[in-house]
Amino acid sequence: MDKPMNPNHSQVVHADDTNFNQLVMQSPLPVLVDFHATWCGPCQMLAPLIDRLAEEYAGRVRFVKVDVDEAPGLAAGFRIQGVPTLLVIDQGKIVDQVVGLAPPAALRRMLDKVAAPATTR
Repeated sequence: MDKPMNPNHSQVVHADDTNFNQLVMQSPLPVLVDFHATWCGPCQMLAPLIDRLAEEYAGRVRFVKVDVDEAPGLAAGFRIQGVPTLLVIDQGKIVDQVVGLAPPAALRRMLDKVAAPATTR
């Protein structure tokens, strides 16, 4: 079952070997996957931005975090060599990626390529 990383930011869920396929590869929405580690300083700096983007793109992009130490098989399978690594996966295919601490504008450009247009209320 997917579980929120932070109760205040339920838009971001944690994936591991047991639920990754369902949450990411079979997702009807594009997915931003954040491969991270608890000991990684840049990962910790990126986390609040991921939370903000998850709220901003709610319902248009799914946000999933994978701890490379808890899911080494997933990290190896995606050839993750450094953290943070962000993958944008749409319909089961990697369509974009960035390694390292990317600026917010760059991440929004990546997401805007795959996200459905925002609806106005």
